[in-house]
Amino acid sequence: MTKQYTALVVGAGKRGLHHATAFQANPRFRVAALCDIDATRLDAAAAKIGGGVKTGTDAAALAAEVKPDIFCFCTLPNLRTPMIQAAVNAGVKLIAFEKPVALTSNELFVVRDLIEKAGVKAVVSHQHRYGAHYRKVKEIIASGALGRVHTVYGNATGWMTHMLSHLIDYTRWYNGEAEAQWVMASAAGRGKLNDNHPSPDYIAGFVQYANGVRGVYECGAGAPDQPEVAKWWGKCRMGAQGTEGFAEVLTNGGWRAVTKSGGYLVGEGAMNYDLDMPPYIQDMADWLDDDSKLHPCRFESAYKGAEIMLAMQQSAASGGQIALPLTMGKDELAGLRQVVADRKVLVSSEVNAKEYNV
Repeated sequence: MTKQYTALVVGAGKRGLHHATAFQANPRFRVAALCDIDATRLDAAAAKIGGGVKTGTDAAALAAEVKPDIFCFCTLPNLRTPMIQAAVNAGVKLIAFEKPVALTSNELFVVRDLIEKAGVKAVVSHQHRYGAHYRKVKEIIASGALGRVHTVYGNATGWMTHMLSHLIDYTRWYNGEAEAQWVMASAAGRGKLNDNHPSPDYIAGFVQYANGVRGVYECGAGAPDQPEVAKWWGKCRMGAQGTEGFAEVLTNGGWRAVTKSGGYLVGEGAMNYDLDMPPYIQDMADWLDDDSKLHPCRFESAYKGAEIMLAMQQSAASGGQIALPLTMGKDELAGLRQVVADRKVLVSSEVNAKEYNV
């Protein structure tokens, strides 16, 4: 008989409900418990999930009581360490959580050590890669139709802690997950440094990958507009350039490519949780069943992207190049708060002016 895995979902907001409903819709899973500090929101979510789901406002206590196979948390980014510690203490088989992996490299190393010492599987929610338009771009790049790939790139008008890990994760995927060797970056604007997803208003930089490919990233107020995309949070562009063409995806605007043999190619696609979440959840069951079926969004890959993101912040704070992998933990946000100039950020387009109070 095929095993059914139990899940505890912490956070009953939009993302928590995405996860809980996707778990409950898959016969390989049962949502055993839901947790949220807002009792009213928790009761409403439990009613939607049904099935006699147990509820509570204390994640650690609920995990210790229920002892789920999966501990999934969709909380603000300042709660990574206590949530992972609660999951480890409960003896779970897999931890699933939202990006970013950590707010600082100090915390990144703590999170890494907790997961490795416990021997638990972990997955980070970079599930956009399941979108058909993201996969089409990966297919074109992997086919060799671009010739020798020399550049991967990503930009988003949303701010760093919301968006940069997505840009890095998918372009690392497009680049065959090559190791990063060094990073150099700069940052501007203090407006979002006290946001619940703390970030400079604008960060941009370069990554040198071991296979010779250069990564170029921009995130925030100065990132270019994507006028083809109406939804502001969907104005994200990721792709690759080669000696014989390019291929890129727009999060809410499909995909496009030019190749030597195929000419101009274009296709539809938009971020859709109803389509992206089911395979992301199913891959958890497959990995739990068989250690060789590695989850595409596994922690080990997301960790390397987190190092790049944090190294960009270190470079913006201290200047110069930052070698990878990181060997010493720091508080990158504190460094940025010390050095980012107290003046209004310059936006790339009027579409960014409102979001950055310019």
